[in-house]
Amino acid sequence: MEGQIERGNASKQDLISENKRGLGACEWILVALSTFFTLLIFPFTIFFSLKIVKEYERAVIFRLGRITARKPKGPGIFFVIPCTDSFVKVDMRTVSFDIPPQEILTKDSVTVSVDGVVYFRVSDPIASVANVSNADYATRLLAQTTLRNVLGTKNLAEVLSDRESISHSMQITLDEATDSWGIKVERVEIKDVKLPQQLQRAMAAEAEAAREARAKVIAAEGEMNASRALKEASLVIAESPSALQLRYLQTLSTIAAEKNSTIVFPLPIDILGQFIKK
Repeated sequence: MEGQIERGNASKQDLISENKRGLGACEWILVALSTFFTLLIFPFTIFFSLKIVKEYERAVIFRLGRITARKPKGPGIFFVIPCTDSFVKVDMRTVSFDIPPQEILTKDSVTVSVDGVVYFRVSDPIASVANVSNADYATRLLAQTTLRNVLGTKNLAEVLSDRESISHSMQITLDEATDSWGIKVERVEIKDVKLPQQLQRAMAAEAEAAREARAKVIAAEGEMNASRALKEASLVIAESPSALQLRYLQTLSTIAAEKNSTIVFPLPIDILGQFIKK
């Protein structure tokens, strides 16, 4: 990666040095002739000489095939010489594109389908025109390969849980690789991670088993708490017979409140106790 950055910086320096060399004698003659004829028929050539670029655009001017200045023109009006000058408009706004779903083999040998979105803009109009034929298309292709390379070093658990760190790693890698193209990668996001159907069913079964296990644990804890409460109640009743009589009256009150047509009255506790003693 450092080698790519060094090559990118070297290409920019080469481009600047070429601009410093300037035009040759024949080229200056052609420029002078073109300028002369432009001034000679000035009222008519004004429509061909004055150009306008919008606020979000910059114009890279070529004079006889050479870039005329390090700084692009715009926004606003700028002047070109007909016949010798040409220009390329560069959009400086942030652009986004979707990374198509990529079939990726993770570090633990699981095949997943991953897609994403990239946000970038042109930071150096001259480099984006002179160093790459199509900066937008090249960035799209590089984003696909970078996604595969980065996710290939991660296992499935990391891919599912560490999307933010993966996106940040991709953003840094893409930004460094496209620096020589005059591209600034602002943000990368992982949109969706699709697992194979068999793996989805296996994970769903595992999650269902975990839920059932938790439900059984909760039910067992409830039964244990209920048994403890019954044990404590039996100890209280054994120590105080009047507590059992109170529970007997509460039960009769509950039965009467339910509006049943038939009510069975058991023998009072004291009478039943005398029969038991006999």
